[in-house]
Amino acid sequence: MLKRYLLAPGPTPVPPEVLLAMSAPIIHHRSPDFLPVLDAAKKGLQWLYQTKNDVLILCSSGTGGMVGAVNNFFNQGDKVIVINGGKFGERWTKICQSYGLKVDEITVEWGYAVKPEIIEEKLKKDKEIKGVFVQASETSTGVYHDIKTLASIVKKYEDTLFIVDAISALVAHDLRTDEWEIDIMVGGSQKGLMLPPGLAFVSVSEKAWKRAEKSRLPKFYFNFKKERENLAKNQTNFTSPVTLIIGLNESLKILQKEGLENVFKRHERLSRATRESVMSLGLELYSKDTPSNAVTAIMTPPGVDGQAVYKNLRERYGITAAGGQDRARGKIFRIAHLGFIDRFDVITAIAAIEMVLKGMGQPIKLGTGVAVAEELLIS
Repeated sequence: MLKRYLLAPGPTPVPPEVLLAMSAPIIHHRSPDFLPVLDAAKKGLQWLYQTKNDVLILCSSGTGGMVGAVNNFFNQGDKVIVINGGKFGERWTKICQSYGLKVDEITVEWGYAVKPEIIEEKLKKDKEIKGVFVQASETSTGVYHDIKTLASIVKKYEDTLFIVDAISALVAHDLRTDEWEIDIMVGGSQKGLMLPPGLAFVSVSEKAWKRAEKSRLPKFYFNFKKERENLAKNQTNFTSPVTLIIGLNESLKILQKEGLENVFKRHERLSRATRESVMSLGLELYSKDTPSNAVTAIMTPPGVDGQAVYKNLRERYGITAAGGQDRARGKIFRIAHLGFIDRFDVITAIAAIEMVLKGMGQPIKLGTGVAVAEELLIS
């Protein structure tokens, strides 16, 4: 028998009480029964996002929210800055270009965060820039970009929107939407919110809504104006993913019971324990700047294939982690500590990493990383 552990950066484990809530008989999305369900969800998301703004709920993956963040607020030919420090930064560029936006791509070496002064300099030089796109947590590299500082720069420009992909950062990091004046922020269900894939969330500021009135890009399914109109009536524009929204409310209850500050502290603690443990084994982190609290990207020793580590973790020890993507493929593997994850999940992951590397002939003293994790995670 091989017990399975899900420690990938999405999808993440779903708590049993959430699964139980989603097993209730289905209700109709246009019936009176559904109105309080969506009302609770939208209020809970405002709490999580730390915003008074609308948080739209879309039936899609997080990428759908990213698409909507482009086609609802821009026009063909608009100049935008995209910070590209990994696979998901690349995705912002591809989405923007597919709608005819002129992209000034700031290419950041993988494993590093963008230097905010680069963005400030570009905005000073070109007053025509309509938006700045960035990931909070670049899932492919395990790097966290300094959203607070970037927001403080962009907000000084009245005609420039600040758009954040927080799909893996939401819940894991303290992202203060209103206080920092983040204009558009995208989240997803299958990460810190401890749900199956299928929901995207997008917060929109009043500054962004004013821009939406000028957007002439084609939009049908991802029409945020219509979603906002329906959200005011506790409805969604098209068929609502009823079961997922019921589960969302249960997940939000769990997070609210823990308390927002404690949620952030837990993720920070688990991520620190993971980093310190793997470094005690002589391994290096792929992230050279501020690491993400959602996922740790770990470089493999010279001559060791990161994909083989990932495969052995899954096939021999039942741990589904993640390998490297694109240029990092074979060089790293990634362990997530996001959502419904606790100290013993991390300790189990570290033990398995030790066993895999020792089995691959590496000079690992079993228990070294585990001892470090235990010291950092003991109550």
